[in-house]
Amino acid sequence: MNSLLVWVIYDIGDDNVRNAVANRCKGYGLYRVQKSAFLGTLNSNQQDSLVIECRDLIEESDSVYIFPMCNNCLKRIELLGKDFDLDLVRDKLGIMFV
Repeated sequence: MNSLLVWVIYDIGDDNVRNAVANRCKGYGLYRVQKSAFLGTLNSNQQDSLVIECRDLIEESDSVYIFPMCNNCLKRIELLGKDFDLDLVRDKLGIMFV
């Protein structure tokens, strides 16, 4: 089963819910790149499971975005200001940024 690179970005008001979503992301092997942003690879079953788990955790006022991204699109990202740990992402995901 092919894995896709995904971004998980969320805006969650409750600390406990936010921590639970972050722990789910970590449990799927995603890497925190900012306080409310994770990056990693998931196959379609894992992505579906993460969607279900997050849906069960969040409230109506919260939002969780799961964006699949191709490697070519990722390479075109412009990083402005303080970067996330590019060495960690490169080492763990094999991604090269320009």
